[in-house]
Amino acid sequence: MRRVWSWAALIVGGLYFLLPLIGTIEFSLRMRRGEYSLDAYRSVLSDPNFRATFSYSVAMALLTIVLGVLIVVPTAYWVRLRLPRLRPVIEFITLLPLVIPAIVVVFGYIRLYNTSSVLPLTGTASGTNLLLLCGYATLALPYMYRAVDTGLSTLDVRSLTEAAQSLGAGWVRIIGRLILPNVLGAVMSGAFLSFAIVIGEFTMAALLNRPAFGPYMQLLGANRAYEPAALAVIAFAVTWGCMGLMQLISRLFGTRIRPT
Repeated sequence: MRRVWSWAALIVGGLYFLLPLIGTIEFSLRMRRGEYSLDAYRSVLSDPNFRATFSYSVAMALLTIVLGVLIVVPTAYWVRLRLPRLRPVIEFITLLPLVIPAIVVVFGYIRLYNTSSVLPLTGTASGTNLLLLCGYATLALPYMYRAVDTGLSTLDVRSLTEAAQSLGAGWVRIIGRLILPNVLGAVMSGAFLSFAIVIGEFTMAALLNRPAFGPYMQLLGANRAYEPAALAVIAFAVTWGCMGLMQLISRLFGTRIRPT
């Protein structure tokens, strides 16, 4: 009986996610009246704005993952090793992006870093990109930290650190060659969520006037009928393809790296 309910829950969950996707695919093929065609997909793929915005968001997503790893892994490691009493405080701080709306964060950026401030980052494209990158890393912080902290909970961090120090390893080598390979699966879990957040994020990119994929999707959806459905299907396929590639790279990376 338990297996029956398990299969029933799996089927209901699968239909819940698959039916909207199937409906979107079917609608995206109806651009030519009376027959199915790929005209909507040709229109989207031939648009140079699609390629420019999607490549921009993918690049920002990868940079966000790198920045998140550089911030979260040493922090979570050090808290577990030396500052266990601060874990509740750190966990509370990492949950703040879930409570504070993105629009509040980006307005704070604009007020603090406008052209009349000491650090006029919004005055240049590179400075604005940096602000957007920091904003994306902030939005992804709860997911990245939770994933890494869960991965570290499976390790005896203190014993591993003491063993590495007895062999003469420094802090950078311990984190890079010992801790990171052991939590690589957890890091990739946080990376998947970070990637999905960045690809679909709209508020920060729109208010900072950056050529990201989220504002492009909104603009296309406001002016077209069939192309947005095709764009959603393409974005879904490419996003999952990128995630699968990241998973493959992480497995290859994990098989080659061994703690030393």
